[in-house]
Amino acid sequence: MAIRKSELYSSLWASCDELRGGMDASQYKDYVLVLLFIKYISDKYAGQPYAPLVIPEGACFDAMVALKGKVEIGDRINKEIIAPLVAANQQLSQSDFPDFNDQAKLGSGKELVERLTNLIAIFEKPELNFSSNRADDDDILGDAYEYLMRHFASESGKSKGQFYTPAEVSRIKA
Repeated sequence: MAIRKSELYSSLWASCDELRGGMDASQYKDYVLVLLFIKYISDKYAGQPYAPLVIPEGACFDAMVALKGKVEIGDRINKEIIAPLVAANQQLSQSDFPDFNDQAKLGSGKELVERLTNLIAIFEKPELNFSSNRADDDDILGDAYEYLMRHFASESGKSKGQFYTPAEVSRIKA
């Protein structure tokens, strides 16, 4: 069964709501899309011998769920989930991932723990189980990115084509 886009978009926007206040809206996508990416690859490829990405033991979405409520959640996401994924997959780079322990953006202490715990919980919904998604030709991550860009652009009074962040500008070839 294919994931309903309305469920996906609702979860994406709920994730953005969770991040409001700590950072600029253009930075929400960095965290939201990484969570969606880790959830997606964990559901689709964990334990698969010939998967396009290697998911090291303990570097999956379930490991993220196990960190909910833990004082060191942000640091452990960086070190126990993201770092092993990057190390096991040459197509990934550490620079592709935001710092989940960035206190300037996510808050500090209890605020950071609650924010990341709530963010992870949003992607735990059974409706977002990508393992049973049969829409293999569907670009879920691309659709999610487009959805976020469209909404952030409309909030800033621009079209999505005008709404570039520095990371996207640096990737544009002249």
